[in-house]
Amino acid sequence: MAHAVDVHVGKRIRQRRWLVGMTQQKLAECVGIKFQQIQKYETGANRVSASRLWDIADALEVDVAFFFEGLKSGAPESREADTVPVDMMGDKEAMDLVRSYYAIPENQRRRLFELARVLSDVA
Repeated sequence: MAHAVDVHVGKRIRQRRWLVGMTQQKLAECVGIKFQQIQKYETGANRVSASRLWDIADALEVDVAFFFEGLKSGAPESREADTVPVDMMGDKEAMDLVRSYYAIPENQRRRLFELARVLSDVA
């Protein structure tokens, strides 16, 4: 059975890869492995070594610490956390939405954000 930290790190790899629009094949080429290994990392089936995680972070242009963000630390969760699905960042549709959102010019993006905030307040 996969360790919870390995699963979390794998989800964060997948999340960042989706966010930057990179395929498993392209990421694998960047770090010098086969795409099947990336699949195993993303599911938590295989543990990522420290040096490989360093290479993946470099390819995805994030700090290594990014992959550990969000691990439970025992701190009380905020009320807002109850309204957001636990694995929202592992949801491909949510990641596509985030990627599309950031592709919108900043002034239009701000207006869209305000519209979404108003709609969520009324719901």
